[in-house]
Formats: sequence, C-alpha cells, structure tokens
Amino acid sequence: MRKFIVDRIEGDKAVLECENGTFVEMEVASLPKNLKEGDVIRFKANSCFLNADETERRRQKIQRLMEQVFEDEQ
Repeated sequence: MRKFIVDRIEGDKAVLECENGTFVEMEVASLPKNLKEGDVIRFKANSCFLNADETERRRQKIQRLMEQVFEDEQ
C-alpha cells in the first residue's frame, strides 16, 4: 500500500507527494471526493482512499510545531 500527501490542487489536477519525496499529478476526479491540501491518501491495488486518522495526526503535529516556533520567537 502506498501513501501520498496532497501537496496542492491545481484546477482538475492534484499534485501528490510520495513517501520518497517525489511528486506525481493525478486527475482530481479519480481521487476521493472532498480532497483537500494536506490530506493523506492511500492506494491499494486499483483503489485509493482518504486516511482521515493519519491526516488528523499530521495536522495536529504541524500545529504543535507551529506553536513551538512562534513561542520561541517571543
């Protein structure tokens, strides 16, 4: 199973970052509905799905890091 993070959405294309740091483009229509930047999606066989739990963990981790950076600046 491969994991990708939605880097950005440009019109009808989504730019996905692979686990190894490379980027690929895919049609938004071929991905899960309501996809947003930062979402984690997984591909298994010929299907893909949004991994909501992992997406939320990433968002919380990023939020904590941002709070630490801004605390350090004060």
